[in-house]
Amino acid sequence: MSKCRLCGEEFKIITSTHLRGKHHTTIRKYGKRFGSKGVGFIVTVGQLPYNDPRYKKWRKALLRRPAPWSKGYTKETHLSVAKISSTFKKKKIDNFREWREEARKQGLIPNGYSRFKRTKDLAFLIGMVLGDGSIYVYPRTEGLRIALGTDKPKLWRYVVSVVYRVFQKSPAVSKVKGSACMIITLYEKEISRRLGVPSGDRGKAKIILPQWILRKKAMLIAFLKGLYEAEGGFHIHKPTSTYKLIFYNSNDTLLNIVEDSLRGLGFHPHRSNRKIQLSREEEVYGFKDLISFRKYEKI
Repeated sequence: MSKCRLCGEEFKIITSTHLRGKHHTTIRKYGKRFGSKGVGFIVTVGQLPYNDPRYKKWRKALLRRPAPWSKGYTKETHLSVAKISSTFKKKKIDNFREWREEARKQGLIPNGYSRFKRTKDLAFLIGMVLGDGSIYVYPRTEGLRIALGTDKPKLWRYVVSVVYRVFQKSPAVSKVKGSACMIITLYEKEISRRLGVPSGDRGKAKIILPQWILRKKAMLIAFLKGLYEAEGGFHIHKPTSTYKLIFYNSNDTLLNIVEDSLRGLGFHPHRSNRKIQLSREEEVYGFKDLISFRKYEKI
């Protein structure tokens, strides 16, 4: 029998379960302090070969083991799970700390979230998010959600590739049941800060366009492409010589940005309730070609 030097209990083998559960330590730390005699198993079950009788017996025992009482519950749906969560917070117990540190060493999770590279992809994405996107704030992360119609498969596939190039991770893509809508979703910390796009409802929010977009024509064009691909419309009626390229939005500051940008590029937009339009034939086709409207090659 081996006696635990921390609590005095006797065991055949002092296991990791006992040390972690009762003393919040590991076999390695215990061994450095008191020696490794009688501590831990020389070979764990998971290290045994599949044809070993002990491994087979362990696998059968797992099938008979009942599911934990908390399976399927969260702190929102079960009072006991909520109590465990609140106790961990009060005692400042971080049961994922060691895993998180190891994951950061292996590069599985980042050490921090730096600024995005200032590229045309980023400028396009900012415009797209301001048009058809939303940023949601959760207790531990943020969620980016972009909704696009299934009638434009080239557009939503293009947006998926842009999101991947900006975030260096693949977003989730799903179709809304009973609706002609594709949802592109990605979760990560500090999305709003790094994109410079307000989270939540932006109907009356003050939108400020970053100077690095305003200073360079190529970046401004990429940004306008993102906006127009999200909420733009191209309309022609040749019998009446009607040509329209329209941007629709309800945010006044965003409409101001679009109007000022168009004038700065030499166009003559007309502004009315919740929309800005170009109506001169040469300007409609000129701006359409400038932003490559409805063309989805890499910027």
